Amino acid sequence: MPVVVSLINMKGGVGKTTLAFNLAWFASHTQNKRVLVVDLDPQANASQYLMGVKKYLDHIKQNKPTIVNILEQFTPAFLGNPAPSPVSASSVITPIKRWQDGSLIDLIPSRLELAWTLKNPTSKDHLLAKFLAEHAENYDLIIIDCAPTESILTVAAYRASRYVLIPVKPEFLAAIGLPLLVRSINDFHSSYGQHHLDIAGIVFTDADPQQVKPEHIAGRNDVIAVANQHGWPIFSNELRHSDSYPRGARDGDPIFMTDYARWWVIDEFKALGAEFMKSIGL
Repeated sequence: MPVVVSLINMKGGVGKTTLAFNLAWFASHTQNKRVLVVDLDPQANASQYLMGVKKYLDHIKQNKPTIVNILEQFTPAFLGNPAPSPVSASSVITPIKRWQDGSLIDLIPSRLELAWTLKNPTSKDHLLAKFLAEHAENYDLIIIDCAPTESILTVAAYRASRYVLIPVKPEFLAAIGLPLLVRSINDFHSSYGQHHLDIAGIVFTDADPQQVKPEHIAGRNDVIAVANQHGWPIFSNELRHSDSYPRGARDGDPIFMTDYARWWVIDEFKALGAEFMKSIGL
């Protein structure tokens, strides 16, 4: 069975997709794992990073299957049109990269219409878990890039996952989304007590070792206080601030394969990647 990890923070703009994109590449390229990325965010940034903007736009223009087809396959009508029909794995899963040793990266892309699921949430929160379970033997690791909302999409991600990874940017009001996340996870445990969902840890993202402004220090301390209160581990390695991350992502390259990155940025990310893999038992 694959390990399924959801990346989520109720506060947006924390580098969640950048982290998901680079961890997927790290696990596959350097750890020889078969990785599936599930884009569960209507903004579809993970889809654009992995596919490239042009290929992604072509995918949408051609109305090819996305995560919407998994979650809306039993909806009588969808946005005034016939509901998306049930999909096969071969049609909804987009191959991104293959290596000769069998390691790979695949993607279930997203699209803006996923937001419709938030308006019509009835009886859908099990469908992602069901779909992934049916194709579990094909993967070692599944990474779910979640939307920064408390919604049916969040519950769907939890039901499919074994772990939650929480990216946090150490800035003013850094901890503002964490109380809602605590409540979200506690509510899930109350409703689905038989489902094991653990916190892999908190990862500080866009971190600057020279960051000494009082609001940044206070933000980091607030996050540490919440983590200590709930027994959540904090990764010792962090995702350093570097312009190489967005530049590499625009080219479809992880930080350790782009020409833009300094060697120490690459080494620090590899240490973070190794810590992540250890935290989820891979």
